[in-house]
Amino acid sequence: MAADPAPKPPVAPQKAHTSLWHGETVNDPWFWLREKANPEVVAYLNAENAYTEAMTKDLQPFSEALYKEMLGRIKQTDLSVPVRRGAFYYYARTEEGKQYPIQCRRKAGKDGAYDEKTAEEVLLDQNELAKGLKFLGLGGMSVSDDDRTLLYSTDATGFRQYKLFTKDLASGKVSSPLAERVTSFTWAADSRHLFFVTEDDVTKRSNQLWRLDLKGGKPELVYEEKDELYRIGVGRTKDRKFLLMESQSTDTWESRYLAASKPLGTFKVLLPREKGHKYDVEHREGTFYIRTNKGAKNFRVVTAPVATPDPKHWKTFIPHRVDVLIEGLEPFRDFLVVAEKHEGLDCFRIQDVKTGAWKDVAFPERVYAAFPGGTPEYTARAFRFAYQSMITPQSIYDCDMASGKQTLLKETEVLGGYDKSQYATERLWATARDGAKVPLSVVYKKGVKRDGSAPLFLYAYGSYGFGMSATFSIPRLSLLDRGMVYVIAHIRGGNEMGEAWHDDGMLMKKMNTFTDFIDSAEFLVKEAWTSKDRLVIEGGSAGGLLMGAVTNLRPDLFKAVHSAVPFVDVMNTMMDASLPLTVGEYLEWGNPNEKAAFAYMRAYSPYDNLAKKAYPAILVTTSFNDSQVMYWEPAKYVAKLRTLKTDANPLLLKIKMDPAGHGGASGRYDALKDKAFETAWMLKQVGITK
Repeated sequence: MAADPAPKPPVAPQKAHTSLWHGETVNDPWFWLREKANPEVVAYLNAENAYTEAMTKDLQPFSEALYKEMLGRIKQTDLSVPVRRGAFYYYARTEEGKQYPIQCRRKAGKDGAYDEKTAEEVLLDQNELAKGLKFLGLGGMSVSDDDRTLLYSTDATGFRQYKLFTKDLASGKVSSPLAERVTSFTWAADSRHLFFVTEDDVTKRSNQLWRLDLKGGKPELVYEEKDELYRIGVGRTKDRKFLLMESQSTDTWESRYLAASKPLGTFKVLLPREKGHKYDVEHREGTFYIRTNKGAKNFRVVTAPVATPDPKHWKTFIPHRVDVLIEGLEPFRDFLVVAEKHEGLDCFRIQDVKTGAWKDVAFPERVYAAFPGGTPEYTARAFRFAYQSMITPQSIYDCDMASGKQTLLKETEVLGGYDKSQYATERLWATARDGAKVPLSVVYKKGVKRDGSAPLFLYAYGSYGFGMSATFSIPRLSLLDRGMVYVIAHIRGGNEMGEAWHDDGMLMKKMNTFTDFIDSAEFLVKEAWTSKDRLVIEGGSAGGLLMGAVTNLRPDLFKAVHSAVPFVDVMNTMMDASLPLTVGEYLEWGNPNEKAAFAYMRAYSPYDNLAKKAYPAILVTTSFNDSQVMYWEPAKYVAKLRTLKTDANPLLLKIKMDPAGHGGASGRYDALKDKAFETAWMLKQVGITK
């Protein structure tokens, strides 16, 4: 019997579309793929999905086996560590077979401790909210100061279009939507007034602050941010004394404040915006604690009286250090906790405000990640944090701030007999071509040979000053158990090595991001961790830009690429001021209306630098309703590459046509199925199929 003919990839018709860029006429024959409502576009995307399904049909049993394997390691019915907030303990729980968490609370016991015997109150069952929907995103939730009303937001589209609701916790009655396109919100102290921020309906820029009186009032516009470089957000200080509204661009921040007990008052500017000055603020006992980069690249902390917060009245609280990035400050009545980063590792220091003495929070491993775990109570004497490493599952600790004693409250259970002693994690340093030392976080199963034969999975992001932490992953175990080494490259563009690490990977230094990644890959090959034909790479969003750039620059260096929701059509996007990833991002990528920036950006834009040559195997994944990187970027990228690539390696586009967001599916089982497929595909490229 003759074998079935190999599926043929779909062909996106080329249609003339010209643009004038700095006097140059540019033709983009796949520009028409931006027409979201065009049936021809939908038909083409469906054809791409059908082609991907046909090309990966043989992968289905492996993908299903991986899904069962990954799911089998997860405790499906589980409970988060309850956290005290006022008279109640709040927690989330999951139930086997249900896609979403259930948000709950219990009243504190007579001694103030958590008491399982008190009645559980379900605040939100996200599974009930999701009935009849293919997507549900929870934007946030907040209980009023009097504990009676829940404020929350949801998105049913994947496009981050959140509607705001209240729920009366006594009657269970839910309001009709109070507002749409809500991006942040907070309560005033009277539990009657609330403040929320909305985005505009074109660029999705958070630009308007509203006040609402729940007793019959209509939303009142309090502030509108006119400058397109800035986005705003609203919240409250740790002690809940002040409402804060922050306006931020990439390089300049400004804060306004209002007493939470006086919601009808006027927000005051703490410090007027000043180009290049980034600052944020907390409050404790009549004093503002200001984290500022004025004269301090990696920030310092100063204090000032609430009445006179200007620099003339600043007192240094934490001085600037060249090798330590101050990431945040959490004030308590009797203590202060500062979160810092040093050589790519998270650190906490605690001060006893009565004595002024500081103590460091110690961690047991050399490569790890630690994050503040949420300690809402201002009067708390224990600081909660989450700790994990690439071999230690997430663990929740309470640290007694007086003694420094740490108490493990819960370590995420990994079913199936996971034994961390069978794995190893370490920190390597790759030398970039300009001499910069790039940290690499590595994890592998013990016994892996260092002779170049091991497959290796290299991941990176490298943008916006977002550092990638060395965290634990249950799905990643399926790679490690099959002999694959997993590496995170902490390349420039993030903040792992401080603010300068970000500066050196943005604007006219963006090429450092790409060459750091290439140099890291070459280092891993040279040191015999892997070889070129065993090296697979992955990045998403701005990390997808990274994937496109390095694949154009060094297609010979990688065996396979997974590019998720990739920002690859840099020039068309950054020349279109109506898109979300444009005007506000000029300070990250550059303004292409300026000729020098245009030339620099065009030199690395993945879509514009595709060429007639051999490429690695490539899997591109995205969502039709992605609000951050529009679906047409990866669609155009794949369509153009099909006409140029000279190799026989697979080039696949997998696009979620049902509602899904920038992060993919919203349900935990659906998301895990997608992860299993991507893992199966990557493993197959290096010859692992079971």
